[in-house]
Amino acid sequence: MDDDQSVVEGIVNLLESVGYTAVGFVSAQDFLKSAELRRSSCLILDVCMPEISGPELQRRLAAENIHTPIIFITAHGDQNAAGELLSTGAVAVLHKPFGQESLLGALHCALGQT
Repeated sequence: MDDDQSVVEGIVNLLESVGYTAVGFVSAQDFLKSAELRRSSCLILDVCMPEISGPELQRRLAAENIHTPIIFITAHGDQNAAGELLSTGAVAVLHKPFGQESLLGALHCALGQT
């Protein structure tokens, strides 16, 4: 989930090219209204999104007892923020631009495929 449609499309295309089923969203609101809310095996969330940020979505899901593994992506290089996200349960925090191998490695870890 990213507010940049080209980032969403790129991630979805990458994941589908290696055999995953992927659905992209440009807002947390769209995701929360979708059937994917309870079907997702992993979420890839941008930290900074309008209205509902990635960390806010993480808190909302936890409050609803939804504990889907989360990989955060961010254009901001704040190590303290990354550490905080990891301490609240994120599997990984990737800094844009990140490589395909970094994303796939984090996804394998999130899905227990290491």
